Amino acid sequence: MALLELRALCKNFGGLAAVNNLTLDVQAGSIISLIGPNGAGKSTVFNLITGIYAPTTGSIVFEDRSLNGMRPDRVTAAGIARTFQNIRLFSFMSVLENVMVGRNARMHASIADGALRTRRATREDREVEHRARELLDFFGLTSYGSEWARNLPYGMQRRLEIARALASDPRLLLLDEPGAGTNPAEKQALMRLVQSVRERGVTVLLIEHDMHLVMGISDAVHVLDYGEQIACGPPDRVRHDPRVIEAYLGKGA
Repeated sequence: MALLELRALCKNFGGLAAVNNLTLDVQAGSIISLIGPNGAGKSTVFNLITGIYAPTTGSIVFEDRSLNGMRPDRVTAAGIARTFQNIRLFSFMSVLENVMVGRNARMHASIADGALRTRRATREDREVEHRARELLDFFGLTSYGSEWARNLPYGMQRRLEIARALASDPRLLLLDEPGAGTNPAEKQALMRLVQSVRERGVTVLLIEHDMHLVMGISDAVHVLDYGEQIACGPPDRVRHDPRVIEAYLGKGA
């Protein structure tokens, strides 16, 4: 059974079908890419999976559990984390604090525990900081730990957003154009980190416009156009699919 299953998924906004009859499986331990032109429905799929939107029809199942109608915070607690096209960091918090915030989904101390500084709250605080520092080290951000997030170079902000998402210990990580706005060297380094994330046991569902990177990193590629899936399969097969060439890659691809 797949880790994530989308079945006949549809999302309508008024009379417009942003996603139409999408069926997709994400196997555990894989890197799966969603590609397609702007407006194809890719980010809408992420918003459906994470509970920002409710499906018009169809089903979303994660680890044999329905996500339909689940709030975003409960989706996170279930084991799914995401990043966004536009970076959404806490600009006036430190790099370390940004990652620590991402750990909140795994904390169990109550508000009263925190206010009274109980042993449980103190223990969790130490655990949260320790895990955050591990992630900073993994993403090459240790030297920036005390810096305000807004002062980081753009490529490092992209890394920080992924580190914060991983702080919740997800089993599925959704990356929405993680390479957007980065230069080629930064993008290559970021994709190597994504592969390392997979090697640590986290499954990745990726939206990315850089086709060279998509084809080099993905186990399978799904192509959307006007909300409908027009092709799916191994990267090399998808790359040479005439429908994909016409809809997205261009005649010269």
